[in-house]
Amino acid sequence: MPRLTVAQAVVAFLARQFSERDGRRQRLIPACFGIFGHGNVAGLGEALATAGADLPYHLCRTEQGMVHTAAAYARMTDRLSTLACTTSIGPGATNLVTGAAGATINRLPVLLLPGDIFATRVANPVLQELEDPRSYDVSVTDALRPVSRYWDRINRPEQLPAALLAAMRVLTDPAETGAVTLALPQDVQVEAYDWPDELFAERVWHVPRPRADEAALGRAAAIVRTARRPLLVAGGGVIYSGATGALRRFAEEHGVPVAESQAGTGALPHGHPLALGAIGVTGTTAANEIAAAADVVIGVGTRYSDFTTASGTLFGDGAQFVNLNVTRFDAAKLSGTQVVGDARESLTALDAACAGWATEPTYRESVTRLRERWTAVADHARHADPDAPPTQTAVIGAVNDAAGPRGVVVCAAGSMPGDLHRLWRSRDPKSYHVEYGYSCMGYEIAGGIGVKLAAPEREVFVLVGDGSYLMLPSELATAVAEGVKLVVVLVDNAGFASIGRLSESVGAHRLGTAYVDRAGEPLPIDLGANAASLGADLIRVSTMEQLRAALATAAAATRTTVVHVRTDRFEAGPDADAWWDVPVAEVSTTDQGRAARAGYEAGRKTRRTHLRPA
Repeated sequence: MPRLTVAQAVVAFLARQFSERDGRRQRLIPACFGIFGHGNVAGLGEALATAGADLPYHLCRTEQGMVHTAAAYARMTDRLSTLACTTSIGPGATNLVTGAAGATINRLPVLLLPGDIFATRVANPVLQELEDPRSYDVSVTDALRPVSRYWDRINRPEQLPAALLAAMRVLTDPAETGAVTLALPQDVQVEAYDWPDELFAERVWHVPRPRADEAALGRAAAIVRTARRPLLVAGGGVIYSGATGALRRFAEEHGVPVAESQAGTGALPHGHPLALGAIGVTGTTAANEIAAAADVVIGVGTRYSDFTTASGTLFGDGAQFVNLNVTRFDAAKLSGTQVVGDARESLTALDAACAGWATEPTYRESVTRLRERWTAVADHARHADPDAPPTQTAVIGAVNDAAGPRGVVVCAAGSMPGDLHRLWRSRDPKSYHVEYGYSCMGYEIAGGIGVKLAAPEREVFVLVGDGSYLMLPSELATAVAEGVKLVVVLVDNAGFASIGRLSESVGAHRLGTAYVDRAGEPLPIDLGANAASLGADLIRVSTMEQLRAALATAAAATRTTVVHVRTDRFEAGPDADAWWDVPVAEVSTTDQGRAARAGYEAGRKTRRTHLRPA
């Protein structure tokens, strides 16, 4: 029975955890990111310092950033591996909350190991302790409870084995995964204990592919076989399950067009005759027109966010929904017929159950016409004269060309995710990495690090706007220090383009969406200089020809390179004309405000409940 501290036991345990699916085994927690303070330096800090290659340590610059990195790593590995993150108590712990929320919302496993106050309470109140007069048992790590899928505080060494096993169970559960938090009081971290040998044995967590109920599949197939205008909506579950091959076979065999959510982008490669591209508020006109007329909607691995459904206005009143999802909570949405199981296995079974059924050639021809019409619109937006100042949509086209079929684009917030969803042409299911479940400003660079760590053989192109960049530029220093090579395209339009347009549309007059001083003059901000000061190589461009040359140079480089390009925040890309529910002031003193409210009322009337009799 080895005698180790609690922190040493945590590290030794994590180093021996593996996940397995389809015969492929990998480290479940291959590394740990961390920032040390008095709440974890003597415990986990000491344990990691002596662990060496068993659990490599990486220094990041912000606690929020390290969680984004872990989540991106998990997404790139199809949720089969993730990273651990350790922080001190107090602000270090609460800085995890935003990243944890993003991971849980996006159904991505991350392991959080924040320090905590003394379990013995002998030194109360310690530095950074929140004193709650209702109970001495409350600390700031409790703020992580609602954003974690599993949360526990280890007040005694004896509690650790059960908590570690529960944490691994949740991290490897495709239906229940998300952020997992084990709060570690600083005195408990350094306490020694005689642990059972079995705790440190190699343990393989088999990630299941649950099969759907036969009766549920029969009900689903009966509905699908009646469809004349079906549509398949591919969500992130298609990618995580490795179901892209099964999806393609189903679409081709039965003539069903495919539209993709943000997380599902790449489920069917661009150029496929049945690939309609993005759907919803950030969708293509082709996908949205087909969605509006669909009589049966087959949702695979999608959680049907408001952007996917255009706040409940996209699909027609008579549409029936068949939902294939590993999570029953999502499968039950929109009164859908539920097929609860692994996306790949469920699609394969539904394919067999629908043998002999296919859509009419005239329907497929209409899909082709709509797809070709949208392609022409997208081609125009993606390209600009070589000597012209870059537009955001032309920047996306240039990055897409530079990335090729295997490069990965990373983005998260602002107006770019919408333009990317419509315009990026994915030929590989892992080439598109846009965090749009939480749309968290600051995710991009930290997320890019996670993607590159998970797939070092791929070029990673981080697309980040100035607003998002200013939220978390410090992770550039992490990329440089760790030798993680990124191509960061910093699109600078001196403000918030997306929220600016939204502000104008709801009668808020673009308040607070431009980088100006109190007198309305532009701020003397040089984001390129900031990037260079953090250790990145810098290339400034002002024309499309310069941009394409800079992207080639950056892709060929061995160090992180920032390409700084200015665009006009008032220029907008092509629109799918889908509605998004953002409530507008019911009364206003301006004509703009009153007009915005009238438009909102009109849009709200088009919402459908999709309630059907049982």
